[in-house]
Amino acid sequence: MNDQPRKARQMALGLNLVGAGAHGGGWRMPDAHAGAAIDIRFWKNMARKAEAAKFHFMFWADGIAVRSSAKDEEQLSYDSRIDVFEPLTLLAALSAVTEKMGFIATASTTYNEPYNMARKFASLDYVTEGRVGWNVVTSWSEQEALNFGRDSHMEHGSRYRRAEEYMDVVFGLWDSWEDDAFIRDKTTGQYFDPARLHTLHHQGEHFRVRGPLNVARPIQGYPVIAQAGSSGPGQDLAARTAELIYTMQKSRDEAVAFYSSVKSRFARFGRSANDALVMPGMMPIMGRTPQEARDRFDALQELIHPQYGYASLASSFGDLSAYPVDGPLPPMLADSNAVKSAHGRLAKFLQGREMTIRQLYQALAASGHHIIVGTPGSIADEMEDWFVSHGCDGFNILPPFYPQPAEEVFDLLIPELQRRGLFQTDYAGNTLRENLGLPRPAHGAMRRNPARAAAGH
Repeated sequence: MNDQPRKARQMALGLNLVGAGAHGGGWRMPDAHAGAAIDIRFWKNMARKAEAAKFHFMFWADGIAVRSSAKDEEQLSYDSRIDVFEPLTLLAALSAVTEKMGFIATASTTYNEPYNMARKFASLDYVTEGRVGWNVVTSWSEQEALNFGRDSHMEHGSRYRRAEEYMDVVFGLWDSWEDDAFIRDKTTGQYFDPARLHTLHHQGEHFRVRGPLNVARPIQGYPVIAQAGSSGPGQDLAARTAELIYTMQKSRDEAVAFYSSVKSRFARFGRSANDALVMPGMMPIMGRTPQEARDRFDALQELIHPQYGYASLASSFGDLSAYPVDGPLPPMLADSNAVKSAHGRLAKFLQGREMTIRQLYQALAASGHHIIVGTPGSIADEMEDWFVSHGCDGFNILPPFYPQPAEEVFDLLIPELQRRGLFQTDYAGNTLRENLGLPRPAHGAMRRNPARAAAGH
């Protein structure tokens, strides 16, 4: 019998970093660093501070295009999410100034080849000493298609079918070598044990990949797999492959329903619901008093330029620029090939509501994520409510601009969560998996042959 007290459940926390800030008007705040997106000194300082606050990871939601539905360059010129670092490059640099915190970067299965992606993430797992994760996306913007020789974005269902095969290929490539394959025996001259090499020889609907990968098996077995889709196919892909599920929910009840829905799918794929963490995005707008927080929120909302607001709604409404910004919304488009789940949630959100164009784009100012306005204590109250209600296993926190709101999270919100016993005061291990409480996956050969695994191979 184990007499050790059971460790209380604690939140996982990520710092979700978007351009010069996640709020559409944030970069215009008087104390905002408007050029933060490509200031490497800023990012290094942010990484050190996030690690000192014991964040589990920094997270980049990324796309390989200027992702905007602006009708022209004039309208586009009001969008601050234009000049951003490629995240794999950035996380390699930031890993050199940190020791424990992880880094999760977005890469698309639609506009990358699986061999290249498997190689990059395996390499990064060594560069970071086991602290890397991959946010797997299928991409949502037409702009990415136009950068890769296509006239339009791949249909939603097709790109998820491609993604499922893509992940099978990547996992197979990461298992090209068993953990102890590289013997490097100077006496015999043999560099690796050929019995521990597994060449993939994949031939499928979308890919033909021979293998093997020219990188050893990653330190973590596989980098931590995050997945950001919330649609039905997105939830299935998450239940099949993901260990961290990034989602957008705007209320506790929605969060609880999503949590239950996605975790109920795991058994279908032979997995436990405890094999993955659900982490919705959340933007805290913080003040020392409730009024100070509301004043900051109001200031941020007023700084969203109408041209940016029009563009932000175009994927669900089409071009709205001919409509008065304080006039009523026209009907939504029937469907969208972009973020299906977001389009559906928006339609549900608007049911029974009469809103102006300005009111809607202000309501979506955090890219559809949940905004909590209040003091550190009241924000912690709401986070705790979602967490104990099993609406999440933690949060991806999005500062509205930099640096002050991020530093307030480090200095005010994190200590409050720690005081309540809801968040770690130190790292549990050295790798991202260890710190998130996720097991290191066994090599595929061991999973297929339990007797061999039991024998210690």
